[in-house]
This record gives sequence, structure tokens and C-alpha cells, in this order.
Amino acid sequence: MTAHRCLVGDIGGTNARFALTDPDDGYVCEHTLGCADFANVQMAIRHYLDTVGAPAPEIICLATAGPIVEQRVRFTNNHWLIDSAELGAAFGTGRVRLINDFEALAWSIPALGEHDGVGIGLSPSPALPLKGRDYTVAITGPGTGLGAAGLMVRGGTVLPIPGEASHGGFAPETRMQIEILQALRERFERVSCERVVSGPGIENLYWALCTLHGEPPPPLDAPAVFAAAESGRDPRAAEAVQVFFEILGQFAGDLALSLNAHGGVFIAGGIAGRYPGLLHSGRFRSGFENKGRHRSLMRRIPTSLITHPKPGLLGAACCALAQPS
Repeated sequence: MTAHRCLVGDIGGTNARFALTDPDDGYVCEHTLGCADFANVQMAIRHYLDTVGAPAPEIICLATAGPIVEQRVRFTNNHWLIDSAELGAAFGTGRVRLINDFEALAWSIPALGEHDGVGIGLSPSPALPLKGRDYTVAITGPGTGLGAAGLMVRGGTVLPIPGEASHGGFAPETRMQIEILQALRERFERVSCERVVSGPGIENLYWALCTLHGEPPPPLDAPAVFAAAESGRDPRAAEAVQVFFEILGQFAGDLALSLNAHGGVFIAGGIAGRYPGLLHSGRFRSGFENKGRHRSLMRRIPTSLITHPKPGLLGAACCALAQPS
């Protein structure tokens, strides 16, 4: 373990990805493990280190899918509890840092290359890499949950803006969305944006639409709903997917307005990456631009899909390498 290398991870609701940092390539020796296969993160890290033949790390930087309070995180969609002090004691290092998974994505934006993103909609996508100028961008995307963050770059200084905007209340903008909200209020005391824009969210939308049409909803999970929509065999699944990407666009637009992110909005997360055709052909961009008096402003803000295979790991590595030794 050199002074330039440390252990980094990107831990979500389902998978944990680990790697070692490298000053030239960002990260190396990447492996993906299932969170359900390990009782805690310490066991998963030991398994990873044994697999790659690496000694105990000098530095640990983990991107985690949950709010971090006093360097501790209890996951919303994962049974692990991570405490930086306990993790440091387990591996004999006092240099442990936990960052939100979308904060890690924010760290990755300045390191993305020209082939790491593709534009969505008619507005031109931001030219990658974003270097040599000041800018503010937003990052969001659905997976097991819905993440959100911002990024300011000023004079070469990278300033991520982590947050939990996805747990703000779902604000319907169409008659159908109002009816969906009313239906979901029968199942949930409160309906957040994540309740409708995430893996469980597409299942909730499908259930609500079937219920509103007086049809008993088949027990389809998220992948099955998307597959049924793509095949064209289930009109209710196709409708759910259209509404899903429309609401994602609305949320992304709200985030851009909140952060003054004129530099663009980047979409990440497992769902957008798995179904790019649905994202591009759906109502995402119309939902993004539909901001009333600010419609003309929204048309000027580009939106892009991140296509880098492991942006969370890249961001965690950028964060780790940027820390003083």
C-alpha cells in the first residue's frame, strides 16, 4: 500500500463495490460483492482484501447510500450500519471517511471523460470533461432508492453539495399524477419522491395505475414492469414507465432550480443506465422543462446520462486522492 493508494467503496442498497485507488487510473482491482452475503462491512472488506491480496488499508473512503450523521450511516435499503471509528479500529487506521453515494458522484463529475456521458433531449449536453471553468451542476438518479446532490467548481476547487432531496414530498403536476398520489396515500402515510422514482417506486406506480383502472395488479417486481413495458404486452406497465420518467424529469428540474445548476443535470443510478432507450424516448425532458414561467430557462439547461461504468468508485477515489496526506 503506497502513500497514493487506499481502499475505496461504493455501497448501495444491494451491492458493495470495492477498489484500490491509483493516481493515474483513479482506481484498480475493482470487485462487486452482495451486501446480503455479509453481516457487516468489515467482513465484506476483509473478503475483498483477501481476494485481491492486499494488506490492511492506510486510508478508507466509502460512498454510502444513506444520510451520514457524525460519520455514521444506517442504510435506508440495507441492513448494514457503518461507523467510521469502528471501521478504523478494525483495520488499524484513523483515516476513514464516509461520504454519501451521490456526493461521490459529484466528486466524479470533473473526472469524467468525453465518452462518459450522453445527452438527453434536444438541449446540447455539456462537453466532457468539464475543466478550465467554474460551473454548478446537479446529479440525480433512481436505483434501489433515489439520490440527489449538487456540485460547485470554483477556481479549480471541487465543492460537492450532498443532500436528501429525494425524501421531499412528491408534488404531482398532472391530473393522472394527482390520482396516483391519492391512491398511494392509501398505502403510505407520506409519499416522497423516492416512493415513485426508484425500483420500489416503479412497482408503486404500476400498482396505483392498475388500481385506478380497476384491474387487479399482477405481482410484478421492478425488472418485470420494465420488461413488460419494453415488450409492449402490458399497457399498464408502459404507462407506469412513461409516468416514472416524467416524474424523474420533474424532480431533476426542481433540483436544477434549487441549486441554480445552469451547468447541467447528470442522471446516474442503475435504472437509467439499464434502460437508456426508455429514458431517451420517454417524457423525461418534457417533465424537466415544464416549469411554467421558467420554461425558457429550463430549455437552456442540458441533461446527460452518465455512462461511466463505476462513477461512484471513481468519485470516492477522487475524494480520497484529494485529501491531504
